[in-house]
Amino acid sequence: MTAAIQAKSERIDVRASYPVKQLLQEAAHAAHKNVSEFLLDAGIVAANQTLADRLRFELTPKKWNEFQAALDRPVAVKPKLRRLLSEQGLLG
Repeated sequence: MTAAIQAKSERIDVRASYPVKQLLQEAAHAAHKNVSEFLLDAGIVAANQTLADRLRFELTPKKWNEFQAALDRPVAVKPKLRRLLSEQGLLG
């Protein structure tokens, strides 16, 4: 079951300036929704977009094979990277 379909049992409180509240009320009215429905729908869309590239990615079969081959390659010694990681950084 998706998050949008499940019964609503949790509360989310949001604080906003008066102009932002007015804007949200106007947009909700234009969408024929109350402010809670409007914010929840917009929040779900934004959350899905934000998390999409972290949850899955698609590759063609050829690219998938190339990706698998890269993962299966033995680790190569990288002297410059080793030196970079062993030196003290700017922050200590």
